[in-house]
Amino acid sequence: MPIGEFGSAPALPGEGGPLLATPLYWYYEMSHAALNPVRALADATRLFYRNPANPFAHTTFGKSIAAASEVFERATRRYAKPEWGITTTTVGGEKVPVHITTVWERPFCRLLHFERAFERVPRRPQPRVLIVAPMSGHYATLLRGTVEAFLPNHDVFITDWEDARMVPTAAGPFDLDDYIDYVISMLHFLGGETHVIAVCQPAVPVLAAVARMEAEDDPYAPNSMTLMGGPIDTTQHPTAVNRLAQERGTEWFRSHVVTKVPFPHPGVMRDVYPGFLQLHGFVSMNLERHIEAHKNLFTHLVKGDGDSAQKHREFYDEYLAVMDLAAEYYLQTVDTVFVRQALPKGEMMHRGRKVDPSSIRRTALLTVEGEHDDISGVGQTAAAHRLCVNIPDERRAHYLQPGVGHYGVFNGSRFRAEIQPRIADFMLSNNRVLNKTWRNGFSTPAETVTPSDDEKKANGHAKAP
Repeated sequence: MPIGEFGSAPALPGEGGPLLATPLYWYYEMSHAALNPVRALADATRLFYRNPANPFAHTTFGKSIAAASEVFERATRRYAKPEWGITTTTVGGEKVPVHITTVWERPFCRLLHFERAFERVPRRPQPRVLIVAPMSGHYATLLRGTVEAFLPNHDVFITDWEDARMVPTAAGPFDLDDYIDYVISMLHFLGGETHVIAVCQPAVPVLAAVARMEAEDDPYAPNSMTLMGGPIDTTQHPTAVNRLAQERGTEWFRSHVVTKVPFPHPGVMRDVYPGFLQLHGFVSMNLERHIEAHKNLFTHLVKGDGDSAQKHREFYDEYLAVMDLAAEYYLQTVDTVFVRQALPKGEMMHRGRKVDPSSIRRTALLTVEGEHDDISGVGQTAAAHRLCVNIPDERRAHYLQPGVGHYGVFNGSRFRAEIQPRIADFMLSNNRVLNKTWRNGFSTPAETVTPSDDEKKANGHAKAP
């Protein structure tokens, strides 16, 4: 979430906002640079004590030194953006190569297409899906499992948001209005007959984008939108995140977590909510658990439990990789979504025009929540149905997944077994184009077919609230 898990974020020097807060970012960069020689020494020590030719490598002493060196190096490094690591998928029992290409690009976002190289076009309809990843600190690769689940039977696109510190100030600011513009532009680029999925934070801007498109009878409005664990109405079962925003207000966040990007990053002097502060908040929420995890890593390395150590590495390579957020977007989101709760109150604006969810008539709506979600409480996402009053009942549905928290709404075994099939059925039953051909990697309409009665019943397991 954009206001996330930083209830214990440290107060920055002064109350004057990003200008006075900037030195903290410089101090962070200098301390990170100062540790580079120590990290290099730790890495060399690890290699020395793991070399099979070294007699100490086979002793508990040597293994402990190597393990301690690795834990230190990993705890002090800056983690790069993770790779997607998706090279194949299985379609109809056959393994199909996957090529990831950038098909649309703006300063703050790229649209990635997971192009499947078919030898034979599958007979099953392959709906085109735009997954809007959260712009909330972690990279879009956090949805790797989400993408993998949809790839076998869908033509998948995903938003790949840029680290704000890498965007020069000449590119201009980026706020919530720009986010909505980007979503609309991507839907236009995909050319209609698209289904959109908003995971977590994007639920509000995606709903706003669709409402603006429907209000103007835009022919490229999506066939369906699926909102998953999003803060549509934070007055419903408010969580600690929601209460934090209400208690402290937008100005507190402006003066406490917004800084300016230091030299030599391309975005030098851009106002951002920096990734290292977000990471401080992420970790501090469950500090004991993270300390215990690193203790366990040390133990696994000493005992030679490579599988457990590798699972730790994979998790933390993703978890500790964070990006800076543009301050304009972050603060406008905090104010609009969490402080003023403008969307459910009918007060949200986009480019001077009111966002009216009742304008949505053609786009089907599915909402998904987790029973134990401690970020977006139960009922916050389902509130979209109360706002979108003009969507026919047969084109709307809600599903509450028992036994999962926030992360389980879009990833994990229960997502793959219980949530993703429901979303796939909902999209298929609301797919105006059921047969497609592929040209240059894109799915293009071949024939418009009215869904059969059986296909319309595909979502009979879920009803609107």
